[in-house]
Amino acid sequence: MSTLEVCTIPTKPYNDQKPGTSGLRKRVKVFQQENYTHNFIQAILDSMPAPGAKGSTLVVGGDGRYYSKEAIEIIIRVAAGNKVSKLIIGQNGILSTPAASNLIRVLKADGGILLTASHNPGGPDNDFGIKFNVNNGGPAPENITNLIYEKSKDIKQIFLCEFPEIDLSTIGERQFDGFTIKIVDSVHDYVILLKEIFDFDLIKNFFVKNPDYTVLFDGMHGVTGPYGKRIFIEELGLPQSSVQSCISLPDFGGGHPDPNLTYAHDLVKRVEKENIKFGAASDGDGDRNMIYGKGAFVNPSDSVAIIAAHAELIPYFKRTGIKGLARSMPTSAAIDLVAKNKGVEMFEVPTGWKFFGNLLDAGRLSICGEESFGTGSDHIREKDGLWAIVAWINIIAAINEKKPGVGIKEILFNHYETYGRNFFTRYDYEEVDGENAKKVIMHLHHLIGEGKNEFIGKTFGQFIVSKADDFEYCDPIDGSVSKNQGIRIIFTDNSRIVIRLSGTGSQGATIRLYIEKYSKNPFDYEMDNQIALKPLIEVALEITKLQEFTGREKPTVIT
Repeated sequence: MSTLEVCTIPTKPYNDQKPGTSGLRKRVKVFQQENYTHNFIQAILDSMPAPGAKGSTLVVGGDGRYYSKEAIEIIIRVAAGNKVSKLIIGQNGILSTPAASNLIRVLKADGGILLTASHNPGGPDNDFGIKFNVNNGGPAPENITNLIYEKSKDIKQIFLCEFPEIDLSTIGERQFDGFTIKIVDSVHDYVILLKEIFDFDLIKNFFVKNPDYTVLFDGMHGVTGPYGKRIFIEELGLPQSSVQSCISLPDFGGGHPDPNLTYAHDLVKRVEKENIKFGAASDGDGDRNMIYGKGAFVNPSDSVAIIAAHAELIPYFKRTGIKGLARSMPTSAAIDLVAKNKGVEMFEVPTGWKFFGNLLDAGRLSICGEESFGTGSDHIREKDGLWAIVAWINIIAAINEKKPGVGIKEILFNHYETYGRNFFTRYDYEEVDGENAKKVIMHLHHLIGEGKNEFIGKTFGQFIVSKADDFEYCDPIDGSVSKNQGIRIIFTDNSRIVIRLSGTGSQGATIRLYIEKYSKNPFDYEMDNQIALKPLIEVALEITKLQEFTGREKPTVIT
């Protein structure tokens, strides 16, 4: 057993280590600055809830993006220097965010350090990220991320131990002086979890009975490649042609690992060209998903509502029942209608998966989702891309037991016939000049503040403003209040626009504009989303003055 010597290294603070909605994200070159990564890891360990870092067990892993290996080496050295007892590291440093959340919970670890910038591009000139998850497996709540930031601004020294390079590719355990490093199979425990939730026998039988029902899963060269191959090929017996881009690469193959219609265009093209029945993609770290069938894109807001509506077809929810449903505030209200129909509680929270955590831990929430392609349940404390994809396949297989031939499109329109359709779109303006982004928000704050009396009741074409505010959330479990979570403008017909600055980018500002309109008219259900929303989109651009303040004629991405 090797003896470890703790070294105390003087350091100087950086003033920009404030975590966003999901950790600290910056360009790789920022993390490569002297002691930048060391400082942030030390600040995390200094901020761990009682009893603190000493003697703790932490899960470590990430999406395999560029700089991950170097960051893991730093984590090992700083963790040992702070008397952490044990690190559990995914093989080759790979752990999807959902798999890491599961490991923290299964192994009763004290938390986890995840190396990911989620759906942001990777590579030496792109993004890296570090986030801390607490012992429930979920992202650290605001009181802890705020403490991490305060610690980072006042840091004077780092405690670390020098180490030989650790072989991350070999599964097994290495022990040092009071410090253990265990390398584990990245996929094994997560697949066990999914097999406990879903009816894999039913799904396999469905594929045997329907050999022409083709599937294509796109790993986008992110972390879910090994998971997708294990689940779809080894467990469900599908052919190799059922997966693509499933080799995890540090730069995601030069692509943007964000599963939407813009960046998952290779999947969309193949599904349409080859008449593939079920297409799906996941993002860089595996917590997001897109469902796409031939001629049928499933909006994420609809996706979580449909999973909730059919939850009784999933064995896990047959056992547990549905306790409550929830969505992030910008997400469409489609799931609200399902909650009302099922007679369960419905919660509206700010953007950021951490806001679901208290509700999940309190046993008041079963299924939740965000319009940003994030869907999940109380099985872990992160959104879970593969969980949502397998949920859809389980639902399709179960429905086909009684109604053969039902696919994605039929399920979508059956849902609209029952609940009506929430037309919804999101416009993303990425890497906007920070000052110009502030002008947009200041203009809107004036409308809903000093100018509110004049703004309420104002008519814009067929839309009349009935309410305008900056969303504020009071957590029903601990009473904590989160302010300024997104500007909402609601019209008399309950149509609405929402605008907020995103906390997931690393460069400039990302402005997100959300637009929603509800219809119970069956003649509207087959309308193209952008056509149905065109009048409201024009009003949104007029009110926000986005084009005027940003100089952007078009958004970067339309969802």
